[in-house]
Amino acid sequence: MFRRLCSLAVAAGIIVTLGAAADGTMNRANAEASAVRIAISPGFGFLPMYVVIANKLIEKHAGAEGLPPVTVEVLNLTGGAAQNDALLAGGVDLVSSGVPPFLILWDKTRGRGDVKALCSVASMPLYLNTRNPAVKTVADFTDKDRIALASPTVGPHAIVLQMAVAKIYGDENYRKLDPLTVGLPQPEGMSALLSSRTEVTAHFTVPPYQYLELENPGIKRVLNSYDVLGSPSTFMMAWTTTKFRTENPKLTKAVYAAISEAVDFISKDKPGAADIYLKMTKDKIPAEKLIAMLNDPEVQFTVTPQNVMKQAEFMFKTGSIKMKPASWKDLFFPEAQGLSGN
Repeated sequence: MFRRLCSLAVAAGIIVTLGAAADGTMNRANAEASAVRIAISPGFGFLPMYVVIANKLIEKHAGAEGLPPVTVEVLNLTGGAAQNDALLAGGVDLVSSGVPPFLILWDKTRGRGDVKALCSVASMPLYLNTRNPAVKTVADFTDKDRIALASPTVGPHAIVLQMAVAKIYGDENYRKLDPLTVGLPQPEGMSALLSSRTEVTAHFTVPPYQYLELENPGIKRVLNSYDVLGSPSTFMMAWTTTKFRTENPKLTKAVYAAISEAVDFISKDKPGAADIYLKMTKDKIPAEKLIAMLNDPEVQFTVTPQNVMKQAEFMFKTGSIKMKPASWKDLFFPEAQGLSGN
């Protein structure tokens, strides 16, 4: 009898232990991530993300959501393609880059672990500058010119250039100037443009480089991306996977709140934002020049999508993406749905 009671007690103990293990496993499975891995690249458009990181805003808002302490890991990956690869491979949780790389990944992952945008990050004009005195418009470029830009054929600058070319030469000829483009990181593109010893005669770039280039004699602006798109347009966005958002609803909410607070900080404290930019990038641009750029009314740091659909429609028309979104809301998670985007 005693031996039977002992056996029953042991069996009960095993059941309790297994139950506790099952509960513990479930609790761990249901717990949200303790870290957020963010992929960024050097550049003025990443300023809100720099503010998020420097001011520990994700940590702040995660705490407000009642989450345990969260750490933020930053991975410097240049270019939207590299960031997208890291996101798909599970190496990062949040990507911040340009609209075209996002649209390509959104299209690629539809129905297969969908990727959507959490919000926009920045709207700013992209300038096509040149040192060739014969070039007054995009139509004046010849085979003797070379146009430096960050990501030929697929990057934000490349898409805007194709849109401008299509307006002049027709949709069927939208790639007419692609053979003239040369892929260079932004700082190297500026150096190449300002040097008379390179083949580069033009540079399609972003703040702060476009403004610094125009300070040099003989450099002039040929094109402003806002002229092509008709109004201020989103340049930088932040996106993640449906899997991450589903598994981390509170943390996702904290990330969105952090980016929103960052853009608000930039609008209210431009000297503070300039200081963060210089510390994060180690750039040598004088602070007063950065502040002047931040005061440019065309430079807007905002979570509201602007002209994303125009870029999507062009990329669909030219075959860069296979599916045309019915609305900008098809591209974004619910966090941004209440915004007045387009």
